[in-house]
Parts: sequence; structure tokens; C-alpha cells
Amino acid sequence: MIRYVLILAVIAGAIAFPHLLTSNYFIHLAILAMIWMIVAQGANVIQGYTGYVSIAQAGFMGIGAYSSALLSIEAGFPVWIAILVSPFFTAVASLIAGYPSLRVKGHYFAIVTLAMNMVIFIVLVNWIPVTGGESGLPGIPAPEPIVIGDFELNFLRRNTYYYLVLAALALVMLLVVAVVRSRVGLVLQAIRQNETLAEAAGVACWRYKLFSFVFSASLAGFAGALYAHYQAFISPAPFSVDHSLNAILAVILGGSGTLFGPLVGAALTVALPEVLRVAETYRLIIYGVGLVIVVIFLPRGLYPWLADLSRGLFGRKDGNGAEAHR
Repeated sequence: MIRYVLILAVIAGAIAFPHLLTSNYFIHLAILAMIWMIVAQGANVIQGYTGYVSIAQAGFMGIGAYSSALLSIEAGFPVWIAILVSPFFTAVASLIAGYPSLRVKGHYFAIVTLAMNMVIFIVLVNWIPVTGGESGLPGIPAPEPIVIGDFELNFLRRNTYYYLVLAALALVMLLVVAVVRSRVGLVLQAIRQNETLAEAAGVACWRYKLFSFVFSASLAGFAGALYAHYQAFISPAPFSVDHSLNAILAVILGGSGTLFGPLVGAALTVALPEVLRVAETYRLIIYGVGLVIVVIFLPRGLYPWLADLSRGLFGRKDGNGAEAHR
């Protein structure tokens, strides 16, 4: 019961956020945090539930961003269509790259995905006639306004775009919950626990791993499209290996293999560097030391620790001294 109350409180807080903190700066950070929550949630599917670390999430985010931007600028697609189609481009790219890559296991797979991200980044930098290279791609349009009678939702306004990204995050959460709680999700978790045993039981593990990889890449591509049309300008820089490592870090920091852990982790990876700007000289040192401490003392991540803490605060003891949760 307490869990659902807390979830409803978080949802209510997210809806009220732009009205409580009206500063454009905070709303901007919240939008970026939610976009990276989508990326981290995709990384969590392949990393937390399947047990394979992909260092290509930012690269796939770049494919989604550039495909959506180019569809709307060059091909004249409505922005809404471009955003919805961009994950399919990302899915095709990840399917082509993932089919041979998932034949390898463990650290070898991580190395292969690292190479994927590097290749994507190099293409974005050097395919200047299409991507604009390091100069970037300007003039990316915002989604077309939604008009209902006299009421208009204009997505050039930051508050309105905030609610668009919030709705997108909610949709992604529902998709991930549906996958994780399905038979496919159970097989993915079996692969994480013991892939050899799963194969011995007759499971075609590579097919499920390929689905997990393509699904996680598609979520990154979707996040990339939202990012492109929010910023109105993109360059290859946000889609480098460094940002893929941030997605992995968000999953580990929040809680790998949990539904809400990546949300906590992504929020922190976006917010902490901004908070620590007051100590500019030592910002990266403090950030790094803090992350090391969390990983050492909270190996399951922050969300499981917060969940245990809330159960301890709101739980009660029964007659035998055992804890009975409400």
C-alpha cells in the first residue's frame, strides 16, 4: 500500500513540477533528466534484466536524433511522424549490428558495442553533407502545435515540452513493465542468471538477447528524437562513448534490474554535475568519489536502498517481532 502511495506522490510531484519551480533552468534540467531516463531504461533492459552490458546507447540515441531531424528538415515529414518513425531506424541499425555481435558473450560483447558507438560517432562527424559534421545540424523544428477548439498546445514553450517528455517517459515505463512481466522478460532474467542452463533447457538465447538489444536501442533512438526536437540543434558530441558510459552508470547507480532504479540514477547523473558547479575546481573529484562510495557501500544501487529504508520507516512489528508491512 505504501509503495503505491509513494508512486502516486512521485507522479503528482512530476505533474506539478513546472508550477512549483517556474525557473526555465530547472525545467530544462528536468527535461534532460527525463530524456536520459528513457535512455537508461533501455540500457537497463539489456544490462539489468539480460545481463549484457551495451556501450552503444548514446550512439543509438544519435541515430534516432539525426534520423528524426533529417526526416523533418529534408524529407518534410511532420515532426510527430518523424519522432515515431525514428525508433524504427534505430531498430534496423541495431538489428544489423546486433545479429553478429550477440554471438559473443560477456566482456567481448561490451567491447563490440563500444566499437559500434565509435563507428556511429565517426560517421556522424565525417558524413558532413548529411549530418553537418562537427558544425552540427541547426533549424530542427519543434513538434507541430495541437489545437483543440480555442485551446492550443505549443511545444515551443518549455513547459509544454516538459509534459510531452513526461508522457513519453510514462509510455516507455509501461512498455518496459509489459516486457519485463511477460514470458520474454522471464527468459531474459533466466539468461542473466545462467545462460548455459537456459540454453540446455532448449531456449534459443540469442533470439531473446537480440530482442533485448534491439528494444533497448529503440528506446535510445526514441529519446534521441525527443532530444533533437527539444534542442533544435544537434551535433555528434552528445552521442559519444562518454555518454554511453553515463547511461551504464545511471543503471548501476540507481539499481540494475529494477524498474525505478534507472530513473533515480539518470536524475542524479544529470543533476549532480550541475549542483557541484559551485565547486568548479573540485567538481569532478567530488563527483567521482561520491560515485565510488555509492558503488562500494550500496552495490545494489540507490533505489533498492531507498525501498528498504521506506519499508523500515513505514513497516510495523507483529506479535512475534517479525516485520509486517502495510
